[in-house]
Amino acid sequence: MTSRERILTTLQHKEPDRVPVDLASTQVTGISAIAYKNLRQYLGLPPKEPQICDAIQQICLPDDDIMEKFGVDVKGLWPLMNANDFTDTDEGDTLSHIDEWGLGYRFNKAEGLWYDLYLSPMESAAISADYLDKYPWPDGGEKRRVAGLREQAIAFREAGYAVFLKSVCAGILEMAIRLRGMENALVDLLIDKENAGHLLDKILQVKLDYWQTALDELGDVVDVIAEADDFGTQTSQLISMATFREMIKPRQAELISFMKKKAPNAHIFFHSCGNVRELLPDFIEMGIDILNPVHITAAGMEPEKLKKDFGKDIVFWGGGINTQDTLPHGTPEKIREEVKRNIDVFAPGGGFVFNTIHNIQADVPPENIVAMYEAVAEFGKYLK
Repeated sequence: MTSRERILTTLQHKEPDRVPVDLASTQVTGISAIAYKNLRQYLGLPPKEPQICDAIQQICLPDDDIMEKFGVDVKGLWPLMNANDFTDTDEGDTLSHIDEWGLGYRFNKAEGLWYDLYLSPMESAAISADYLDKYPWPDGGEKRRVAGLREQAIAFREAGYAVFLKSVCAGILEMAIRLRGMENALVDLLIDKENAGHLLDKILQVKLDYWQTALDELGDVVDVIAEADDFGTQTSQLISMATFREMIKPRQAELISFMKKKAPNAHIFFHSCGNVRELLPDFIEMGIDILNPVHITAAGMEPEKLKKDFGKDIVFWGGGINTQDTLPHGTPEKIREEVKRNIDVFAPGGGFVFNTIHNIQADVPPENIVAMYEAVAEFGKYLK
């Protein structure tokens, strides 16, 4: 099987020859540039300057030698957006910038592992329809965002890879939280629904404009297209189901429906951290095909129950290993055991792409990364 055939087979809830693998096709399945440098050195590979794909998170693209060594099956297209298209001001100890949304980010040169958000432009403003209508929103439909990506997609397919296309920004609710600050944004949903809804609609429109342009250009050459919104915490949901269904779900459903119409052969990937079990029936109803990161260490996200209850309706892309504890702090043997356990649960019948629970962070020892992928290679084969 080619990598693309392997991915498409598992997305159809059928068993390929082995469990497909993702590494850094997206901004939520990637690897820290620091961890990547350490990994190459550990493997004795020639040193290479990491290709940063998301500067805010400081994650990078794997080179072809790493892709081949670890059996990675999918490559991502990276549109121009606020995580990779900005100019910093050097402030001595820090780098900072205001992005296209008006958000302020800062990076500590000596100790920083990623950029921190320090400015939410609407945090102190009393938002109104007039204020929101006059705000300088980004043009999501700018053609420059996807310039050159069609050629990349075709080259990826010719090389046998599945092709992944990400969104232009974080989720609808998450962007509202960044712009308003978390407390304001969440309170708005309860006591100022009209203006909160107007803000969400403005963000939705940026996304719709992006997907219009992106899928006009790329809809026939992509296999997976992604949206996101972080609705879960480690223990519960960030907002109530009633608020989700009233304020968020109709807008997410409109967005997903639009994406499906523009790219009917592509699969919809949705990233939402934490405990999202209660939302999964709504996700499936909206047309979401793939769940990521499959936060199996959060309450209610036990792998066996997820697979039993939802495995026929949604693909699990992630959940391969605990990146909060096991991957950075466990022994290689502990990592091997956990990878095997999760593959044994998620892999039967297809519908599983191996990835960590979110990005591999800077503190992960390279020997643990190698142990993880060696375990996937050992335990991820399907018996025919």
